[in-house]
Amino acid sequence: MGDPELKSQTGRDKTVRSFVEQLSPEEKMLVILKGELYEGDWASMLEDLRDRLEGRPYIFKLADRITEDISRIEKLQNFEQSHQADLADYVKPE
Repeated sequence: MGDPELKSQTGRDKTVRSFVEQLSPEEKMLVILKGELYEGDWASMLEDLRDRLEGRPYIFKLADRITEDISRIEKLQNFEQSHQADLADYVKPE
């Protein structure tokens, strides 16, 4: 019958790849920036954006659309957590 863990991993991989194919260019860029600028940590990225919204010092000028990026990040973060996957393994800079 095969290794159940391998089947689970293969199913997760298909789910993640399908999700990644549907990401907008903005969402893909956030995944890339998470890895390159925030050492793979959504929490640091969200803190940075929220600091910018509040007028506090921030690390990186990501975009003028911070509120939308925060929503995108939360969506991506929730997907990663629920599927135990790192989208950066699937989204690469072009």
